[in-house]
Amino acid sequence: MLTSFAGARLFGESHGAGVPWVLALHGWRRDHRDFDAVLAGPGIDAVALDLPGFGATPPPEVAWGSCEYADAVSPVLDEMADRVVVVGHSFGGRVAVHLAVAHPDRISGLVLTGVPLYRPSDRPRRPRLHYRIVRRLAKSGLVSDDRLEAMRQRYGSADYRAASGVMRDVLVRVLAEDYSPAISRLTCPVELVWGDDDSAAPLCVAERVRDEIPGAHLVVCAGAGHLTPLTVPGELRSALERLRS
Repeated sequence: MLTSFAGARLFGESHGAGVPWVLALHGWRRDHRDFDAVLAGPGIDAVALDLPGFGATPPPEVAWGSCEYADAVSPVLDEMADRVVVVGHSFGGRVAVHLAVAHPDRISGLVLTGVPLYRPSDRPRRPRLHYRIVRRLAKSGLVSDDRLEAMRQRYGSADYRAASGVMRDVLVRVLAEDYSPAISRLTCPVELVWGDDDSAAPLCVAERVRDEIPGAHLVVCAGAGHLTPLTVPGELRSALERLRS
C-alpha cells in the first residue's frame, strides 16, 4: 500500500511489521515496486521509496543532483531504525552513496547493484559533432527549438528522450557528476551485486568500485542484466542479510 514519508514529501511502501532497517532506492524511470520481490517474506522490515520525479513522488522544482536527492531522502531515516542498510539500484545507488557519506552514523551498510558510478572507458564522453553544432546554433537563435528537440530525440539516450522539463535537466546533471570523492569517503561495508550482462553499468564498473573500497564484496550474477531487483532478488536479499547489524 502506498504510504507517505518525510512529512508527505515522499511516497513509497513499507514492508514487514517491525521497525524498518532497510531503505530501498530504485533506478531511473523506475519506482518502489522494483523491490517487491527483494523485500518480500519474513525478516526484512523496509521502506521502498519513489524518488522525486518517479512513481507517486512529485519532481523537484529545480534540477537536483544525486547529493540533493540524498538530502531529500535523509528525513526518512528518522522514521527507521538507528542503523539502516541502504540498497540502491542504478540511479538509486548514486543517491545511496551520498546518503551514506552524509550520515555515516546512521548507515550501517550499502548494497549497490547496477550503479553507473564510473563511465566505462569505451563510452563516448561528448555528444556527436552534428548535435553539438545544432545545439550551439540554437543558443544563438539560428535553429528553432523544434529542430533542436528533433536532434535530441535522434541522438539522445532512451532515458534522455523519455525525460522532459526539470527531469531532463536532472538527468544531464547526474550524468556529469564525479562520484570518486564520495566513494573515497565511504566508511560502511559495501556489497556489490551485479549482472555480468549489464549493458547500462557493465561489470567493469563494479570491479573498479570493489578495488577502490576496502573490504567491498562483489557477487556476479551469471546471465543477469541491468534490472537485478527483478531478475535476481534473492541475491540482493542475501546481501542485505549479510549486512544486517
